[in-house]
Amino acid sequence: MRELLGTIERWLRAGKRFAAATVLRTVGSAPQPVGTQMLIADDLQIEGAVSGGCVESAVVEIAQQVLRTGIPVVADFGVDDETAWNVGLSCGGAIRVLVALHPAVDPERQSVWHALSSALQSGEGIVWVVRLPTTEGEPVLDGVWSAHRGWIAPLPVSIPESLNTTIAEAYQQRRSMTVAEQSEEYFLGVLPPKPMLLIIGAGFPAFDLIIFGHRLGMETVLIDPRKVFANPERFPQLPDRLFHQWPSEVLPALPITEETYAVVLSHDPKIDDDALRWLLRSPARYIGALGSRKTHQKRVQRLQQQGFTEAELARIAAPIGLPIGAITPAEIAVSIIAEIVAAKYGKTGEE
Repeated sequence: MRELLGTIERWLRAGKRFAAATVLRTVGSAPQPVGTQMLIADDLQIEGAVSGGCVESAVVEIAQQVLRTGIPVVADFGVDDETAWNVGLSCGGAIRVLVALHPAVDPERQSVWHALSSALQSGEGIVWVVRLPTTEGEPVLDGVWSAHRGWIAPLPVSIPESLNTTIAEAYQQRRSMTVAEQSEEYFLGVLPPKPMLLIIGAGFPAFDLIIFGHRLGMETVLIDPRKVFANPERFPQLPDRLFHQWPSEVLPALPITEETYAVVLSHDPKIDDDALRWLLRSPARYIGALGSRKTHQKRVQRLQQQGFTEAELARIAAPIGLPIGAITPAEIAVSIIAEIVAAKYGKTGEE
């Protein structure tokens, strides 16, 4: 949803009405994860996708109906569904999709959209909670739950207390899902904070990492006190934020969270250790450091002398990146970003 904000704002300024198709459930080899959205405008413009292209045409038809009637539709596509075969979902997968007016253009849900858009723009971690319609003509009822503030746009109906626990667990697991609670079905769309790719040192792998980070929807931050290396003219694509300061001068003020992925690349122990002293006691999900095993062994010894424990030092992924035989700076960047993606999903990269 966050990646669609720009489109939503443009369409609102243009006065368009549009529906949103949201993937509620997947089975088998469905190509898009739960929570993926597609926008369909009244002029047939689309943005996003709910599959690999095989059910989009059917979803567009449903969206046009929803835009005419305002009545949401929950549609199933799968190998046992003749419609699914006709639109091409013959690969063994199945998906369930909710098609409804987008809250930005639904007069009954303006408070929900205000809470959603404000939280997404500020980077706050939230769960979009939707009580799914169970009978034809029943409206979508939804609300927004914040990881730090609780309900910021409550559902307009009473809910079982157990649902609050389920919402918190879904957020903790970073997993969107559909759940059943007391004969009602709820979709929990988990929207964690925007991830940060934090790069220490403007070495050559940093250039490609910035490009990859932008492609993955990450905020890119680069820190290097050496202005000759961190000269903006060297970068094919600039990071979102660039600091010509020592890491210890910048990191205390940065919002380092469990969605922060830090890579330490300067090859200068004064800079790298200065960063690691902060990062190792932060909630960053990933900390990787460039250098050989011998270089890392010396790094560990230095940090041990400064009071860091074996458990803290074990958080450093070193040598950095998945072992794919990378040699060039671009290849090294590929190995690093692959290891970061694995860390995001709790994988080792060797499974």
